[in-house]
Amino acid sequence: MRTPEEQVQYYTDMLKKNIKKVVIVLVLLVIAFTSVKTVGPEEEGVVVQFGKYNRTLQPGLNFILPIGIEKMYKIPVQRQLKQEFGFRTEHADTRTRYATGEYSDESLMLTGDLNLADVEWVVQYRIVDSYQYLFRVRDAEDALHDMSEAAMRKIVGDRTVNEVLTVGRQEVASTVEVLLQEMCIEYENGIRIDQVVLQDVNPPESVKPSFNAVNQAQQQRETLINQAESEYNRVIPRARGEAFETIERANGYALNRVNRAQGEAERFNSVYAEYIRAPRVTKQRLYLETIERILPELGNKIIVDEDGTNVLPLLNIGKETLQP
Repeated sequence: MRTPEEQVQYYTDMLKKNIKKVVIVLVLLVIAFTSVKTVGPEEEGVVVQFGKYNRTLQPGLNFILPIGIEKMYKIPVQRQLKQEFGFRTEHADTRTRYATGEYSDESLMLTGDLNLADVEWVVQYRIVDSYQYLFRVRDAEDALHDMSEAAMRKIVGDRTVNEVLTVGRQEVASTVEVLLQEMCIEYENGIRIDQVVLQDVNPPESVKPSFNAVNQAQQQRETLINQAESEYNRVIPRARGEAFETIERANGYALNRVNRAQGEAERFNSVYAEYIRAPRVTKQRLYLETIERILPELGNKIIVDEDGTNVLPLLNIGKETLQP
């Protein structure tokens, strides 16, 4: 049997041995956890050693020096990112919900004609150089946000409120996109701008009723103009077609009459030439031709001789009744 002192010493020795094993296991787990890193298929891993850039890791399973000697930042270089201005997406689904009330300070801006416009837009971009993104600009996301807001205010400030609200929206978006890309190249932040989209452009809340009334009046004016142009396009071409048809019919009638007159004149001249050569024969032929043209148009015909004294034999009275 062990004495109480020996038992205490035994358990103390066992505890010291187990503590060493536990510490060793914990150290190994920390080393494994801090040295084995996984880079996703849309990412790059940028490794810094004691705060200085060391290398860039590709997607897959990678290893770095443990216990804070090296640190890896995952950069989504193959993913399209976006920044929203004047609103934030609360829930993206078939019915997306937006929050706008707290962000009017970044969307309310002054136009070139000293009016206010509430401009909401989205900047879609990609990270194309992870080294520049991390080390050329401090906090590239915040810097891009400020650059986007500055570019939008500059372009909107060069245009009237009507251009920004109506016909000039696409031009504003494309111009901001070009300007923002130039700024990204100048600052070497490793970002490429894919697209700038104007989500919504409205007048300030205090003047919305008046602005809507003006828009309705303009829309009614455009509607009336379009109706008038439609009626004009319907009536005028038809009138022109009818006028052209009348003119063509008149031209055809005139050409027909002229040709017929010329033909009759030529025929008269040819008959006259024949008459000069043989007057008697020509007279007889003209007489016969005239009789041939007139007789078919008559009804029952009775021809009598000027020396005849009785026309009854010529009438054939009762001839049809006597036939069997």
